[in-house]
Amino acid sequence: MADNRNAHAHEGHHDLEALRMMGFWIFLITDCILFGTLFATYVVLNGNTAGGPTVSELFEMPGVIAETFILLTSSFTSGLAVLSMNKGNRKGLIGWLIVTALLGASFISLEITEFVKLVHEGAAISTSAQWSAFYTLVGTHGLHVSVGLVWMIAIMIQLGRHGINSVTRRKVNIISLYWHFLDVVWIFVFTIVYLMGVM
Repeated sequence: MADNRNAHAHEGHHDLEALRMMGFWIFLITDCILFGTLFATYVVLNGNTAGGPTVSELFEMPGVIAETFILLTSSFTSGLAVLSMNKGNRKGLIGWLIVTALLGASFISLEITEFVKLVHEGAAISTSAQWSAFYTLVGTHGLHVSVGLVWMIAIMIQLGRHGINSVTRRKVNIISLYWHFLDVVWIFVFTIVYLMGVM
């Protein structure tokens, strides 16, 4: 009887973990719709400068390339964190998550620096429809990265306290998927906003 109860409890826990994973996939689909809408808005409003500066005049590609390199590297290190977790190496897992978080923080600081520079050069969010669409799209991505950083730190604290178990394993898998998703979105931002902007 007790064994039966334990089996049911374990099955219920497994079902709950699967349900939470499905909830994350639904969130990711809604996020795809959000970014799809923001990209479409940017493409439609691109060129509506209202006599203000254009993106091709103000974009500085070396900084953007550095941001891209940092974010792509952080995606690689988050993959290494998952590999460490699968080997049962808690120290390696936390270590790679720290590296990933530091790279993410560097990306955000470069993005903030870029925004401040653009505003000083006369391209604020209220300058024109094009710049409004730019700040909304790139800023939304930056906000997602910032949320990811806070989330990652919270998971590291849980790993420190509870180690690798079914709950922390799911959370690490989810943050890694989320991080890879943000990388894919950034590749679209880099191509559609920056590369097409300077060409």
